[in-house]
Amino acid sequence: MTRPLKIMLVAAEASGDALGAGLADALKRRRPDTLFVGVGGPKMAAQGIRSPFDIAQLSILGWLEGLRAYKRVKARVADTVALAVSERPDAVVLIDSWGFTIRVAKGLREALPGVPLIKYVGPQVWASRPGRAKTLAASVDHLLALYSFDAPWFEAEGLPTTVVGSPALHVDMASADGARFRASRAIAPDAPLLLVLPGSRPSEISRMTPVYEEAVARLKAADPALQVAVVAAGTVEHDVAAQVGAWPFRVHLVQEADKYEAMRACDVALATSGTVSTELALAGAPMVIGYRFGALSYAIMKPFFTGKFATLFNTAADEMIAPELIQNDATGEKLAAAVSKLLADPAAREEQARRQTAALDLMGREGRDPSEIAADAVLGVIEAKA
Repeated sequence: MTRPLKIMLVAAEASGDALGAGLADALKRRRPDTLFVGVGGPKMAAQGIRSPFDIAQLSILGWLEGLRAYKRVKARVADTVALAVSERPDAVVLIDSWGFTIRVAKGLREALPGVPLIKYVGPQVWASRPGRAKTLAASVDHLLALYSFDAPWFEAEGLPTTVVGSPALHVDMASADGARFRASRAIAPDAPLLLVLPGSRPSEISRMTPVYEEAVARLKAADPALQVAVVAAGTVEHDVAAQVGAWPFRVHLVQEADKYEAMRACDVALATSGTVSTELALAGAPMVIGYRFGALSYAIMKPFFTGKFATLFNTAADEMIAPELIQNDATGEKLAAAVSKLLADPAAREEQARRQTAALDLMGREGRDPSEIAADAVLGVIEAKA
């Protein structure tokens, strides 16, 4: 009789938590006796993975922020390695979150040299710091990449890579009913609706929400009939609710479970750069993208950025389909102006949505469920090491 597998999944942010939960579910379907341990958030907890600490404390972006959090991150790395040493898993899957997971990988290499290490989502070396491909190749046994344009960078360094695709490209929007969303919140079918998605990291919420408040205030002043909904990602739900609750105008707060219906319902979205841009494009929602780093972090990081765009479907199409307003351009005034143009022009909204959809095809929208491909790859790595 085959003994049960024990697999450790490590995720440090909301997007990784979702990837980990999908992978755990797919692995259970293949090997129902699989045991899971690891680090994650609420979605992985729903799959039975109990994290030894709250991953919200690891949601850090920017060099200066990373330096400030160094002691905390180092302690959580030690906790994660200790968990692996205690549990002795058959493989460890390190999901996204480069700064945290690369430190865990190096710790595991020393503490458990025989355990297969699999990285799920590599660093975006096509956009900045290509040397990270070599670092990763020396630290793990296999990479699960989201996009075909990722693979050559890592394979050139000798790292076996499986392109699994992005789960964001395979979100099932069939049951997402925009009309139902509007009706449930007494929003008229013909009322203009702006959906704001401030992010999933505490730093994003603190930095972007005040900017979005200013943008929305300008838009509401120009059109008092404008309806506004704000999505509160599960990992930062309380932070978003507290900040948005203080806005001096009515806002429909949307829990993460209802975000796809909100995406279907809106006329335009104003979103913090991230995976959510792909989901919005799948929903057919034209959008404006914003992002701000800490000022010093941005000054340090800017020379290392080599990509043209922050948004993945813009990168895939090699053109600015969705407007991106980054750092000093991410002001309430400029964001409001970009959103206003779309709200005022139905033809422009339709054309942008069409081009977004075409770009998703370039990213590999068709094909098997990425979690299924990832699960097969993980089991393959374990079998090869056996």
